[in-house]
Amino acid sequence: MKLLIPIKRVIDFNVKVRVKADGSGVDTANVKMSMNPFDEIAVEEAVRLKEKGVATEIVVVSCGVSACQETLRTALALGADRAILVESSEDLQPLAVAKILQAVVAKEEPQLVILGKQAIDDDANQTGQMLAALLDWPQATFASKVEIDSGKATVKREVDGGLETIEMQLPAIITTDLRLNEPRYATLPNIMKAKKKPLDVTNPATLNVDVTPRLATLKVVEPPKRRGGGRVADVKELVAKLRNEAKVLP
Repeated sequence: MKLLIPIKRVIDFNVKVRVKADGSGVDTANVKMSMNPFDEIAVEEAVRLKEKGVATEIVVVSCGVSACQETLRTALALGADRAILVESSEDLQPLAVAKILQAVVAKEEPQLVILGKQAIDDDANQTGQMLAALLDWPQATFASKVEIDSGKATVKREVDGGLETIEMQLPAIITTDLRLNEPRYATLPNIMKAKKKPLDVTNPATLNVDVTPRLATLKVVEPPKRRGGGRVADVKELVAKLRNEAKVLP
């Protein structure tokens, strides 16, 4: 069984994000970049499925600038077999990424696509669902446990009310949640081996996909700084502050 794992290059989660002076976006100059943490979980789950003998090949794919090859090499060092970079300088929005992945799926014909539930740079949480709709495949989002057997996937997923277990026929789409697994670290020998693993580069035009942005960002601003707390003398003063300052009481 072939697995396809989309991954995204994002600003490292340890880095404090800075907004550009003109408010046009986030400053990425000289900023450490890394694999989206939810995508790391997806790669780890794929590797575990291969170690169990469920999967035979893991293909990772990324969409973006040439520097995404570094992120793909990281995934190869973690256990993926092949990598594909769909190179583009456009600001790729979720629908464009889903269409690119649809084209890659048509070419690679995987039986299962596992991707992170969201990327930490935009928190859109849309690509997996859009891809499932474009492919007309069943989907299980926010997965915290995955079992594959007899052409079916049994997924325990996290929902607002607790946990939900669903079963679906393959091929299918799964998006990963934090509690699915804990990703491993790439060892030095595997990092060296990853340099020799195949990495193909293509582009949206070759895949016949239009990635023209449909949304325009008007302005990016930092969230307002949190004001310090205060003390009140009694309940009466607390109620007055909640009513007059916080506007949470009528």
